[in-house]
Order: sequence, then C-alpha cells, then structure tokens
Amino acid sequence: MKGKIKRGEYFDSVTLMLVAKQINGIEGIADAAVVMNTEENRSILEFSGLLISDFDEAKASDLLICLKAESEEVAEKAMLQVDEVLEKVRHAISDTEDFLPKSLETALCAMPDANLALISVAGKYAANEAMKALKLGLHVMIFSDNVPIEDEIWLKKFAQEKDLLLMGPDCGTAIINGVPLAFANVVNKGNIGMVAASGTGLQEISSIISNNGAGISQAIGTGGRDVKKEIGGIMFLAALEALNRDKNTEIIVLVSKPPAKEVLKKILEKVENIHKPVITIFLGADEKLFEGSRAIPAKTLEEAALIAVSLAQKKDINSFQEMFEKRYKGVKEIAQKEAKTKIREQKYLRGLFCGGTLCEEALIIFKEQIGDVYSNMSSKEKFQLKDSMTSYMNTVIDMGGDEFTVGRPHPMIDFSLRNRRILKEAEDPEVAVILFDVVLGYGSNMEPAQELVPVIMQAAKSAVKTGRDISFVCSITGTVHDPQDRKDVEKRLKEAGVHVMESNAAACELSGLVIKMLSDESSKMEDRHGNK
Repeated sequence: MKGKIKRGEYFDSVTLMLVAKQINGIEGIADAAVVMNTEENRSILEFSGLLISDFDEAKASDLLICLKAESEEVAEKAMLQVDEVLEKVRHAISDTEDFLPKSLETALCAMPDANLALISVAGKYAANEAMKALKLGLHVMIFSDNVPIEDEIWLKKFAQEKDLLLMGPDCGTAIINGVPLAFANVVNKGNIGMVAASGTGLQEISSIISNNGAGISQAIGTGGRDVKKEIGGIMFLAALEALNRDKNTEIIVLVSKPPAKEVLKKILEKVENIHKPVITIFLGADEKLFEGSRAIPAKTLEEAALIAVSLAQKKDINSFQEMFEKRYKGVKEIAQKEAKTKIREQKYLRGLFCGGTLCEEALIIFKEQIGDVYSNMSSKEKFQLKDSMTSYMNTVIDMGGDEFTVGRPHPMIDFSLRNRRILKEAEDPEVAVILFDVVLGYGSNMEPAQELVPVIMQAAKSAVKTGRDISFVCSITGTVHDPQDRKDVEKRLKEAGVHVMESNAAACELSGLVIKMLSDESSKMEDRHGNK
C-alpha cells in the first residue's frame, strides 16, 4: 500500500473518479483511490481498507492518493502516472480558449436568459453556491452529495418561499423542458410528468414510457432524503404542485422508496386536490395506505410507466395486463429450459446492480418469489451482508454503494469492478443465475456491450469447463435515442447468450423463476430420497 498527500490541490469529483478509473486499469494495481480529504471520503477510505496512517496529517484542502499494488515498483510507477494525469488536467483547464466564468454572477452576464443552475462541487461548499443561485432567482439542481441535512432543510425552505425548485442534494437525474440533466435518457416529449426521489427509478420509468410510444413533459428529481421525516417532502410537494400547474403535463407519476408516514400523508392529501391522474410507485410501501386515495398505486416501476402510457393513449389502465400475462408464459418457458441445464449444486442467484432503485425493486420482487435475499441494501439485519465483497446464498448487490465507489466512478460509468465480480460469481459452483442491469443515457458508459460481452463470454467458458451452465439475465434502462443506442446494446448482449428483458421487473421475474424451479426440484428429490 502506498499513499501520498498533495497539499492544497483541489479537483472536482468527476475528474478524480476518471483519474482513479485510469489508474485502476494499470496491471498490478488491486485498488486505487484519488479523493479530496473530506470527512465522508475518509470514512469510505477506512471502510475500503485504504485509509493509511500517512493521511493523519492531511488538511481538509488536501488531495489523498492511495494505491494497493502487487509490488513497490508497480505502486511507484502508478503514482507517477497519477501525477502526470492530474498535471494534464490542470493544464487542459488553464489552456482552454473557452470563457470560464469565475462566479455565478459573471455566468449570468454571459447567459442572461438562464433560469437554472446545476451545482457540482464538494459537498461542504455546495450549500453556499446553491443559496447564491437561489438569491439570483435561479432554480437549482444540486448534483453534489455529502451535503449536511440541516443545509438541505435551510435551502429548501428558502426555495419554497421564493417559489423555486431546489432539486437535490445528491440529485443525479432530471429532465426539464425536454433537456436531460446529469444522468438522464433521451426520451420522447409528451404529457407525462414525474416527481422522483429516486434517480434510476426516474430513468427506468421515463425510458419505458418513451419505448412504449408516450413521452415526458417534465421529470423533476428531489434527492432521496427529501421524503424523509427530517425534510418533510418539501420539494416533492413543491414539484407536485409545479406539475399540477404545468399546462403540458396531463398525467403525473410519483416515484421513491417509501416516504416517512408523515410525508406520505402530506403527499396523499396533496393528491386529493389535484385533478390530473396521479400514479404512485413507492417501492415497498404498504398498499393499505392508499385505500380511499385518488392515487393509483403500482407494484413495479414498469407497471407505473405502463399505467401512465395507457392513460396518455386514452386506453383502460389495465390494458397492459394482457401483455403481462402473455409475457409470463414466455418467461416461464425460458425459465424451464434454463433450469434443465443446471446441475444439482447450482441453486443460487447473484444480482449485480449499478442502479440503487433497481436493486431495491429486485429485493421486493424476490421476496415474493423466493423469499428474502442477502444484500448490502437489506433493511433487515438478518439479511445484511457481513461483507459486501462476498456473496452468500441468494445475493443482490447495489454496486453504487459507498463501499464500491470510493475514489472511482459510479458503476454506471466504470464497469471494471462489476466485471471482476461477474467473473468471481461465475466461479462459484452453486451459482445458477447472474442478473445485472445496464443503464444507458448521458453520463453513463458509452460502450456497455463492448465492455460486458467479453466478460460474459469468459465467465460462461469458465463455468462450462467445470460442467456448469450459468444463465445470464439483464435489463436495459434506456432508449434507441440514447448515445449508446438501446437496440444495438440489446443485439450484442443477446448474441453473447444473455437473456435481455424489457424491464428490470421482467429480468427479476425470469431470474427468480429459475431459482424457484431449481428449489422446487431439489425439494422433490429430497422428498423422494426421504421416502425411500
């Protein structure tokens, strides 16, 4: 392990993640982190085993570099490369001919018609920059995370008073007036508006809506903490009212993890005064809470999207159920074929997700199909993984968790860590199904198929050598208009033997059915053996 402190050198998180990705790609480097010395980053470094004693002397304004290498020589060369890359970035910024304003005020002078500011700075500075923008009359999207919750409350109350939107902190996705912001997909314009305290939930629903011929008017992100008791749903409610007033929005979809009871009560009270159809998908929420409400509850992200599409196309809201029933028959046939190719030892599922909301949805679907599964996202202590790096029985992992993203890009951008995990899971003789998601759009990995296909083929070959067949199942969140082109990605993955499903819900349904069939067959064999 080798570490280095660069005194008083600041780089934004995106730049540092890209640097870390490049360094992690060096042969002989087991892990690497290049981060600013914030309290949050130190905690993540400690969790990942990369916080060394040399960093005890670092100040808040310092840059920390830590390398875990197979030899001192490899570490030395990699450290020199880090210095070279950072130097190139610094010169690229200083040498640019583009005008780079030094403040929000000068930026507004250059763009006097701007009405929204996107903030992406270190979390400790984000609140002050956001307040400057709000005081200048701008709506704000805070991409930064690690913003203190008291700052979020302060900002949102101020924005509420000024009738401005404050999206975030940690808001990774939005579509405003047809313009995708941060991680977002290229979707059709239409009359369906969204409020989301969930980034990949917004992406999954908006993509399914677009893929089924309808479109999005506005998709407003709020940040995941907004629906917690401490925040009180301030911006979720404000965004809902904004869509209620928006002439281009005729149908509204609300998506998040279950809001706090107090917040859910406020949301449902608000829905009663909105005369546009409102579809809700609060993943894992008790359906009884919606009894007597005007809200139309959905069980999955896909169902929420298709209800909205049905309404937009003037169809009965249950019109898609026939499609679900027909699809289930096809999924069942595939599952039966896949189950027959497995040997007795194969009985477990491994889900590797880059979308946190998609992982959350998988946990809910699998609970109904095969019971609780182990995860780094489980709300039940019994099913919390002791070590996120090691799967146990049926396991579903959110690879966007802090333990995986220290000093490296989000797995939607950098596939390297998940690719390694796919190969590792394929070596487990008890694994029958490997499930994963692919999230397209701006900001995401530009060559997903090119990176995934060789890994899947290598994993499949290693399993065959030991007399096993592994079922690879995935969903693709995105559209044909995205830079990566959903159709092309789907075609190449299918050619590699992957079962590519229409949605995350469908991919989970297929994966869970295979495991259930294997479990049922195993139980029958045990019964027969016992009877003998």
